[in-house]
Amino acid sequence: MRAHKNTNSANRRPAVTHLLCIAVLLSLVVFAIQSSFSGGRGSDLYREEIRTLSDFQSSVQQCVANRGLGLTAHIIDHCKLILKFPPGTNSTWYNAQFKVFEPLEYQYDVCDAILLWEQYRNMTTVLTREYLDARPDGWLDYAAKRIAQLGADKCYNKTLCEEHLNLILPAKPPFRPRQFKTCAVVGNSGDLLKTELGEEIDSHDAVIRDNEAPVNEKYAKHVGLKRDFRLVVRGAARNMVKILNGSTDEVLIIKSVTHRDFNAMIKSIPNPVYLFQGIVLRRGAKGTGMKSIELALSMCDIVDIYGFTVDPGYTEWTRYFSTPRKGHNPLQGRAYYQLLECLGVIRIHSPMRAQRKQDWSDVPSREMISKAHKAALRLKRSQGPEQFGSCKVWGNVDPNSNGPISGSSDMSDIRKFSNYNKWEVLPFENLRKEARDHFVQMEGVSLYKMDGNKLDDLVCVRHPV
Repeated sequence: MRAHKNTNSANRRPAVTHLLCIAVLLSLVVFAIQSSFSGGRGSDLYREEIRTLSDFQSSVQQCVANRGLGLTAHIIDHCKLILKFPPGTNSTWYNAQFKVFEPLEYQYDVCDAILLWEQYRNMTTVLTREYLDARPDGWLDYAAKRIAQLGADKCYNKTLCEEHLNLILPAKPPFRPRQFKTCAVVGNSGDLLKTELGEEIDSHDAVIRDNEAPVNEKYAKHVGLKRDFRLVVRGAARNMVKILNGSTDEVLIIKSVTHRDFNAMIKSIPNPVYLFQGIVLRRGAKGTGMKSIELALSMCDIVDIYGFTVDPGYTEWTRYFSTPRKGHNPLQGRAYYQLLECLGVIRIHSPMRAQRKQDWSDVPSREMISKAHKAALRLKRSQGPEQFGSCKVWGNVDPNSNGPISGSSDMSDIRKFSNYNKWEVLPFENLRKEARDHFVQMEGVSLYKMDGNKLDDLVCVRHPV
């Protein structure tokens, strides 16, 4: 009996083992099949994004061919392309540091570019108190970087730093995305004197100018007379009262830092004044003109640029109101601005383009740009296409408080009794409908850049809708 039982037990153990092996094998087969289907779906999705971006690249290439005045685009892959100048282009700008002349071709990542500039359409580009409150060590570290002559590398004394910034620090964004339909960004190039586009410039909802560029009857037919915003470097403070020439509504946006001389000037004028909040572009054209485009795109649906030296054949950097001088790299700037036009970011106006009808039908449509943007998001960003996937830091605004208005107790009567804070106190219902709709679409969230060129590094502040 004992021997018989032992024999039955021994027979059962191999059977159980076989069943377990079969179960494991079936599980592996099912897992492999599921993985195959899942991988197939992922591969199909990836191929769809590649196809969308490749079609977009082809449209950009055709746009450059039609609008680039000799520039050509050479596609490397679905994201990268090279813009080349034609043979015989005169590269007259010499880089003494690297001992080379300016190159005749430039490589760009179109996926990164479209992500960057479409992001600006939802951004805030003015420094605010809510940003400093929400950013980690915003007051201690970042505020100190925006104040010259502070005497310290950090704001160990917050009250002291507030005294420097309160004059130009609104509690919330004074300007919103989609606030204006059309904006003209007017550079300082001598090319402006070759055309008479003054009335066209003045027909825009807002006009943005740079630094000390004069606006008067002498140049009116070339540059217009309308003056809404002016992006200025700190060195322009000593001449700004003269340049404003009685204008009381023109908004001054300080490009870098504020300091004692600037603050003294601000206290004596009735104009709104704020600090620019944005990234520093290192890959494209450099200078105040590029910052003006960033500012415009954060407020305007359509951005037209004038007075940027973008036509072929020039040999020196000129300004319409002064003698020629050495300036930015013209070929690099021309290539990057042409890329931006073919990404739907800007519309270029220049003497050579003024000779033909401008309809921009060869620029990719907003629908195509939107599809390319979504495809680039899915390929480039690990967070996915969520609306707030780039938000690294969150802040919230007290729904029961509007926060303090910019200003200081020692302002002159001219400023105290002016309308310098009109943009800060503008009722929400007075905004353009598209701006109100965008605010609701963004769920009341303001987006700010935090550091450098990082796309996925935003400070996001939520307001009550």
